[in-house]
Amino acid sequence: MSHATLLTAGILLITVSTIVFGGLSLLMSIVKRIPGYLDNPVRRALWTAGHAHAGVLVIFALVALPYLDETGYGAGTQTLVRALLVAPPIVMSLGFFLSVVRPSDTRPNKLIWLVPLGGAALAAGTLTLGLGLV
Repeated sequence: MSHATLLTAGILLITVSTIVFGGLSLLMSIVKRIPGYLDNPVRRALWTAGHAHAGVLVIFALVALPYLDETGYGAGTQTLVRALLVAPPIVMSLGFFLSVVRPSDTRPNKLIWLVPLGGAALAAGTLTLGLGLV
């Protein structure tokens, strides 16, 4: 594996601790019955989605990264694809979490648009990676 891919994988692995902390925070919200989580279905659904997307997309990026070194892409394109694979778990999760920051929020704010932005990055990254492999 290239040094850049290993560095990116290392950074992604470090982010797992933030996902664990987020899961613990959600669990404590349930156990301690913190107002604004259990009693707010919109916030609960979006925060659960944010946590789940972070975990799944970090694992996906870690699985996809080694394939990048097998493409014939130059360093610039590889850097772009790495960024497009790393951005979705961060951007999408931020969209889910920050769109309902206040416990009283019953509708997502405009930051929910970070979710499709992250989805577009994921689509572009995986499509580019896939095309480089065929």
